[in-house]
Amino acid sequence: MSRELTACQLVERSISKKYRKEIWNPFIAAVKRYELVEAGDKIAVCVSGGKDSFLCAVLMRMLQRFSEVPFEVVFLCMDPGYQPENRRRIEENAALLNLPLHIFETDIFDAADKTDHSPCYLCARMRRGHLYSEARKLGCNKIALGHHFSDVIETTVMAMFYGGQLQAMLPKLHSTNYPGMTLIRPLYCVNEKDILAWVRYNGLSFIQCACRVTKHEAGEEHTGKRREIKQLIAELKKTNPQVEENIFASLHSVWLDTFPGYLHDGEEHSFLEDYKRRGQ
Repeated sequence: MSRELTACQLVERSISKKYRKEIWNPFIAAVKRYELVEAGDKIAVCVSGGKDSFLCAVLMRMLQRFSEVPFEVVFLCMDPGYQPENRRRIEENAALLNLPLHIFETDIFDAADKTDHSPCYLCARMRRGHLYSEARKLGCNKIALGHHFSDVIETTVMAMFYGGQLQAMLPKLHSTNYPGMTLIRPLYCVNEKDILAWVRYNGLSFIQCACRVTKHEAGEEHTGKRREIKQLIAELKKTNPQVEENIFASLHSVWLDTFPGYLHDGEEHSFLEDYKRRGQ
């Protein structure tokens, strides 16, 4: 008689079977294409409590089990000042998915709540710094975040519409303040709609935005703009179903020769710099 599978095993099976094409294959494609995992890595998979970070954690554990490349993972969770019910939900989901979380506390929400200038920006910078610092204490050389394909697309469009610049989100980057540390985004090619479908299929329930600072106007504005971009992309997909894939492809095929100006290593450049030479 076959033994009954645990909830954790059923979740993993759904990834490798039902959502293999939508989740597992794009995840593996990103890991290979962008060389996110290398032999000897010790990666801190950062679990914030939402669907994306928990999925990232499960995927990285599965990859470690099946990969021919030897690497270590630890599951790092920072409590920036969650309400007790949110902290409890994170711990319950970690137990359900059999993820041994290393949880550490900070006062980030309190600090962000005391500023009237860009609390979301301050919170994000402080979060990143604390995660790098704690990961380094644990002997890690990389941190993995749960940003997905849809985040990449939306961030690119937001930067153009509201930031006045063409700026993307890299699948991995070196830390400027923590030498030797690297940030990776294993869900870079996984679409959010497929993550949501996976959550519903498994009957999972994760925390949404647990921020205590969203009462600030800046937080509401940031959330509203991203929602606006989501709605715009959804509307465009009605007549062009490939719009997200086309935006993503364009990030990998930038014709720099057609731009009148660009930034490289923080320095501004103009097409005029070598315009005459090209005409010779």
